[in-house]
Amino acid sequence: MQPAEIAPRDRLIVPLDLPDVASAEAMVARLGDSVTFYKIGYQLAYAGGLPMIGRLAGAGKKVFADLKLHDIGNTVARGVESVAKSGATFLTVHAYPQTMKAAVEGRAGSDLKLLAVTVLTSYDDGDLHDAGYRLGVTDLVEARARRAQALGMDGLVCSPEEAATLRKVVGDKMHLVTPGIRPAGSSTDDQKRIMTPAHAIAAGADYLVVGRPVTGANDPKAAADAIVAEIAQALDQQPT
Repeated sequence: MQPAEIAPRDRLIVPLDLPDVASAEAMVARLGDSVTFYKIGYQLAYAGGLPMIGRLAGAGKKVFADLKLHDIGNTVARGVESVAKSGATFLTVHAYPQTMKAAVEGRAGSDLKLLAVTVLTSYDDGDLHDAGYRLGVTDLVEARARRAQALGMDGLVCSPEEAATLRKVVGDKMHLVTPGIRPAGSSTDDQKRIMTPAHAIAAGADYLVVGRPVTGANDPKAAADAIVAEIAQALDQQPT
C-alpha cells in the first residue's frame, strides 16, 4: 500500500503500554472503533501480552510488535519467523546491518513488514556522544535509513523531525512511522524530538504513534478521534 492510500484512522497507532493484559483489553474495549492499529511493546509483551497480537488481528485490528530485535543473525531470523506467524503487521528491529539482513531472511514468505529503528526519539546529539557514537542524530539517522532501504526493510521508525529529510532520502517506497507525537498543549513526557500530528503528516510521516495523550486522557476515545480528525485535515491540505 502506498502512503497516499492509507486511511486517516489507520495512520494512528496507539501503544498499549499498560501493566497487564486485563488493562490492555479494557483500553481496547474503551477505544472501540476509534482505533484500528495498536502497538505492543516491552511492558505488555513481558506481562503476558504477546498472545494479544493474534487476538487483536483476529478481531480485525492491526498490530505493531515493537520488540526492537537485535542479536546474532540466527537468533534474529528465527525470532522474526515466529513473529511473522503471530498476525502482526509491523515488527521493529534495530538498524544494524547484520540484524536487518537476518530479519529480512526470517520474514521471507510472510506479509510481515519490517521497520528499522534509526535513533530513539528520547536521544539527542549529547546522548549519542555519551553512548560512543561519533555522528549526531541527523547524520546517523540518514545513514541508517539508506542502509535499511538497501537491505530490503519496509519502513523506518524515526522522529517527526527527521521525516521530511528521510522522505527525500527514501522516496515513497518506505513507510515512515513516527513516535514522539504530542498534540498541541500536551506534556512532552520523556520525548526530546517531538511534533504535533498535523506537522508530522505535513513532514511526510505515514503513521503516528501516540500513546499517553490517548491512553492517559479522561476520554481516550474522544482523544483518538480528535487526532484522527487532525490527521485527515492535514492530509486534505497536502498538495495533490
